Amino acid sequence: MKYYFLSFLFVGAILVSAFGFRGSKSELPPLEVFPDMDHQAKIKYQAVSEFFADGRGARMPVKGTVPMGFEIPAKPAVDGAKPARVAFTNGISYYDTGKMGDFYGDGLPTEITGDKTVFNDAFIKRGEQRYAIHCAICHGASGNGKGVTSKYGILTAFSFQQPGNTDPANAAAYRADGAIFDVITNGKGLMGGYGGNITVRDRWAIVAYIRSLQLAAKESGVTLPLQ
Repeated sequence: MKYYFLSFLFVGAILVSAFGFRGSKSELPPLEVFPDMDHQAKIKYQAVSEFFADGRGARMPVKGTVPMGFEIPAKPAVDGAKPARVAFTNGISYYDTGKMGDFYGDGLPTEITGDKTVFNDAFIKRGEQRYAIHCAICHGASGNGKGVTSKYGILTAFSFQQPGNTDPANAAAYRADGAIFDVITNGKGLMGGYGGNITVRDRWAIVAYIRSLQLAAKESGVTLPLQ
């Protein structure tokens, strides 16, 4: 019987220590068995800190850096009576979506081809640069779908160099410009969307560069990136 009461008291003590006295008050901090990172050595936003010389906890961005998914417009948001186009948009035009109604469009939008300060050799070079950063790892430097990831058991990405890739009648190999733009923006299958990382103009630059790879391969018979 003695061991029964001792066991009872022991279990009661555990329950009380774990759950505490319901409704009780104390000026002492509660005993936290699992703190769950409730208390961290950090500085909250817009808080004062004596650690820095200016007394502010918030730090200014490093000079010359731009936050991910954001680009400072070349012109003010409002330029006279006509608002300027912002790099990341939510419009419904072909330029913003790659679609004309319910169908993918083909050809670069007039916002690109009609601006001689944009549509030039530097535009293609910009597409080459963005492609190398975001696309080549999976789709390959030549667009043949055999990027670095294919060597590590990851499924081969779509190949832009399939036979018939420049023939709109070949549904298996051809992708319209708007379709490529839409996949870059929203992703497809295992590929995630890059709409928050690549500006609208840069997405079209990538589309233009992919076309240059296809044309170069068709004329030369090899699938190599432009030099």
